[in-house]
Amino acid sequence: MKTKTEQMYATMNPWRLFFVVALPGMVSMFAMSIYSVFEGIFVGQILGEGAFAAINIAMPFVMITFSLSDMIAVGASAPISVALGKEDHETANNVFTCSVILVFLFAVLLGGVIFGLAVPLCRMMGADGALLDTAVRYLRTFALCTPLSTLFFAVDNYLRISGYVKTSMVINIFSNVATLGLLTVFLLFCKMDVVGSALATSIAMSVCALVALAPFVFKKALLRFTRPRFSRAMLRQICACGSPVFLNNISGRVTSILMNLSLMTLGVKVLGEGGGQTAVAVYAVLMYSSDLCWPLLYGISDSLAPALGYNWGAKNYGRVKKIAGCAYIGTAIVGLVSTSFLFFFSGTVASWFVKAEDVRLLEMATAAIRLFCFAYLFRWFVVTTQGLFSAIEKPRQATLMSVCTAFVFPVLLLGALWFLGLDGIWLNFVFVNALSGAVGVYLLCRLLREIRRRQRQAAGETEPSPERT
Repeated sequence: MKTKTEQMYATMNPWRLFFVVALPGMVSMFAMSIYSVFEGIFVGQILGEGAFAAINIAMPFVMITFSLSDMIAVGASAPISVALGKEDHETANNVFTCSVILVFLFAVLLGGVIFGLAVPLCRMMGADGALLDTAVRYLRTFALCTPLSTLFFAVDNYLRISGYVKTSMVINIFSNVATLGLLTVFLLFCKMDVVGSALATSIAMSVCALVALAPFVFKKALLRFTRPRFSRAMLRQICACGSPVFLNNISGRVTSILMNLSLMTLGVKVLGEGGGQTAVAVYAVLMYSSDLCWPLLYGISDSLAPALGYNWGAKNYGRVKKIAGCAYIGTAIVGLVSTSFLFFFSGTVASWFVKAEDVRLLEMATAAIRLFCFAYLFRWFVVTTQGLFSAIEKPRQATLMSVCTAFVFPVLLLGALWFLGLDGIWLNFVFVNALSGAVGVYLLCRLLREIRRRQRQAAGETEPSPERT
């Protein structure tokens, strides 16, 4: 007998499903990013350009600690959803249990490695002196909290699969409220530097991770903890389905490292002594301003993934196309609004993160945002298409898009646009998403042909044979 959540995935009107699932998902993801935006505001307005640059140098390595968690969580989500679509609850619960254990164990390992290598990693990015010291302390604070904080992102996926969409939204909102409260206490009252920022985020995420685990521990969710049964086949499946997200994250972090190194070089060349720190700070402003928009795209894509995976597993391909159509329309609207907002209010957005007296940084950040914002004219399609392939267990296609978007195209364009100086860095994001969108169109056309073929085969199987008529 299907549960209420499974009935919703199988029968609810696609647009009603969109509003029931995707809108809370958008709010949830946006809430997760608000702390990042406010962190940027706090750091930029209170600590200044040096702290801004230090955080941006350390951030790629911070995100690497979360990448493995994302790979396991997203990689497990697809087979869990497909298993539920086949009404195989035993397999779904086992994959869920094993994935939570894997997230925790790998977080302990990776956190220890990052902590031990913090100094050479930050020095590799070109940091030295006070900049190096600040970046190392920020990175090590996150590394110490990794085992619990990384669980937050993983468990959030499982809450949505189990139908706890509103619960996920509330927990994410609480996480951000707690982070903002702790940022205020640590930075304004305790006069801490970037360590206070890292602590605020880590503590809030760790507490919320434990709260989010409660429905599963007390067996109130669709998914439940069971005695884990690890197998090579299961691990391969998790790695295959999670590899697009993992490669996207890792490739993106490698690209960020290359971007930072390029910015340190171009900044000095274009702006003179100290220009590298300024250029990196502008890049940080772009990343923080992007946090206003990209969570809405990923919120739609991630929230509808369980429904897509469930119906793909149930071989309800017509419903898969309808749900995916809702996702594309929703993300297209978000992409257009995001581009318009960042373009017309670029100066306002930049002023949130930059002190008024830092005139050069403010002018550069405003101009950079006006170039960077056009990436969202294509980004919505890339995100939705990649999410669709991941949801229906098409890891090769999703991985191809991930690697192209996060590494191949950015690196190639980094060299091709070098003659434009710093403007070439900001335009890199626009051309990357345009090229990735072209790849997505090709792959999506192939998927639609496959769906039509499967629908014809299914129709042939259900037609009565001439002998029986």
